[in-house]
Amino acid sequence: MTDQTLPIDADDRRAVPPVICYPTDHLPQPDMVLYNQARQNLTKVDAVSVPPREAASIVVPAGHFMRIVSIEGPQVGDLNLFHQHNLNERFYSGKTRALHGTHVSKGDQLWSSFPAMRPMATVTHDTLGWYGIDAFGGSVHDVIGTRCDPYTGRLLSGQNYHHCCHSNLTRALADHTGLPLTEAEAYVHDVLNVFMCTGFTRDTGQYFMKASPVRPGDYIEFLAEIDLLAVLSACPGGDCSAEHSSDTAACYPLLIEVYAPDDLPGWTPARINSYDRSHGR
Repeated sequence: MTDQTLPIDADDRRAVPPVICYPTDHLPQPDMVLYNQARQNLTKVDAVSVPPREAASIVVPAGHFMRIVSIEGPQVGDLNLFHQHNLNERFYSGKTRALHGTHVSKGDQLWSSFPAMRPMATVTHDTLGWYGIDAFGGSVHDVIGTRCDPYTGRLLSGQNYHHCCHSNLTRALADHTGLPLTEAEAYVHDVLNVFMCTGFTRDTGQYFMKASPVRPGDYIEFLAEIDLLAVLSACPGGDCSAEHSSDTAACYPLLIEVYAPDDLPGWTPARINSYDRSHGR
């Protein structure tokens, strides 16, 4: 039998219904009622502008809200999150995708890496929540793309490009921590693609991007479930309607704001995962 030979029961095999890998019926849910009440009375305590084709960092204390805001034109951002006091605990895009799907919005949580594996942040507001899933299968705020990087760029174009998101994040993390670039780079990880509109083609299953629907004034907001260091790159692809990792696209700054709530009664930071780490021994 060759690769092109269909089994006689091919249609039956394709018709087998899917099963959700990680049912979330028993996943602890964030208290969105409490969070919605808390966000009604916020005081801005910090902010940083992220220049086009660059990255910037900001500390977000546990129990504070962070907003990523479009301020001038359509712009995509690549977000890394770290435990402020332990860079080894960082955003785990793959597990977030497995639990919540390929794109995140209000009520979804961003999970950290093993062995902590706990919520780092909860999406509390998303002005692009109206977009949903379009006719191409595209949606906004994905956890499927990795980040544009100089290594893939070198393979595909034969050129060096230093203002891709991976390099931007590396420089910003090195600047914040004082680590050498080579050490900082090892902590940079797969991102939340903020405002990016993406999906998979139906014919070849390839990752695609299309023009972001983001408008000036749009934002996505998170509650920090632990003390966070956030590092955000303003992608050189701009709205990612054509290409990235080049100076061709029109790019705009992004704004990160940190807000303190007046009150968050009964809330406590997320605890590390309770697995005993014995691994069967």
